Amino acid sequence: MASCALCGKKRTVGNNVSYANNKTKRVMMPNLQRMRIITKSGVRRLYVCTRCLRSGRVKKAV
Repeated sequence: MASCALCGKKRTVGNNVSYANNKTKRVMMPNLQRMRIITKSGVRRLYVCTRCLRSGRVKKAV
Protein backbone atom coordinates (compact mmCIF):
# COMPACT_ATOMS: atom_id res chain seq x y z
CA MET A 1 0.00 0.00 0.00
CA ALA A 2 1.39 3.36 -1.03
CA SER A 3 1.66 6.29 1.35
CA CYS A 4 2.71 9.93 1.00
CA ALA A 5 6.49 10.25 0.88
CA LEU A 6 6.41 13.57 2.77
CA CYS A 7 3.76 13.39 5.48
CA GLY A 8 3.25 9.60 5.66
CA LYS A 9 -0.51 9.78 5.07
CA LYS A 10 -1.96 6.35 4.31
CA ARG A 11 -5.32 4.61 4.32
CA THR A 12 -7.61 4.89 7.35
CA VAL A 13 -10.38 2.58 8.49
CA GLY A 14 -13.85 3.66 9.57
CA ASN A 15 -17.49 2.68 9.41
CA ASN A 16 -20.29 3.07 6.89
CA VAL A 17 -23.34 4.00 8.96
CA SER A 18 -26.72 3.39 7.35
CA TYR A 19 -29.99 5.10 8.14
CA ALA A 20 -30.89 2.05 10.28
CA ASN A 21 -27.58 2.60 12.17
CA ASN A 22 -26.03 -0.59 10.77
CA LYS A 23 -22.24 -0.30 10.76
CA THR A 24 -19.96 -1.96 8.22
CA LYS A 25 -16.23 -1.41 7.79
CA ARG A 26 -14.92 0.85 5.04
CA VAL A 27 -11.51 2.11 3.94
CA MET A 28 -10.77 5.77 3.18
CA MET A 29 -7.85 6.21 0.79
CA PRO A 30 -5.74 9.37 0.49
CA ASN A 31 -5.53 11.17 -2.85
CA LEU A 32 -2.00 10.16 -3.90
CA GLN A 33 -0.34 11.31 -7.10
CA ARG A 34 2.86 9.79 -8.51
CA MET A 35 5.09 12.79 -9.30
CA ARG A 36 8.66 13.60 -10.19
CA ILE A 37 9.91 15.70 -7.27
CA ILE A 38 13.27 17.15 -6.30
CA THR A 39 14.75 15.60 -3.14
CA LYS A 40 18.14 15.81 -1.45
CA SER A 41 19.29 12.75 -3.38
CA GLY A 42 18.13 14.17 -6.74
CA VAL A 43 15.01 13.81 -8.86
CA ARG A 44 12.82 10.89 -7.82
CA ARG A 45 9.37 9.62 -8.75
CA LEU A 46 7.37 9.33 -5.51
CA TYR A 47 3.80 9.19 -4.27
CA VAL A 48 2.69 12.53 -2.82
CA CYS A 49 -0.72 13.44 -1.38
CA THR A 50 -2.57 16.41 -2.80
CA ARG A 51 -2.50 18.19 0.58
CA CYS A 52 1.32 18.36 0.35
CA LEU A 53 1.09 19.50 -3.28
CA ARG A 54 -1.34 22.31 -2.46
CA SER A 55 0.59 23.51 0.59
CA GLY A 56 3.82 23.88 -1.39
CA ARG A 57 5.83 21.24 0.46
CA VAL A 58 6.83 19.71 -2.90
CA LYS A 59 9.33 21.06 -5.41
CA LYS A 60 8.25 19.62 -8.77
CA ALA A 61 10.84 18.52 -11.32
CA VAL A 62 10.06 19.49 -14.91
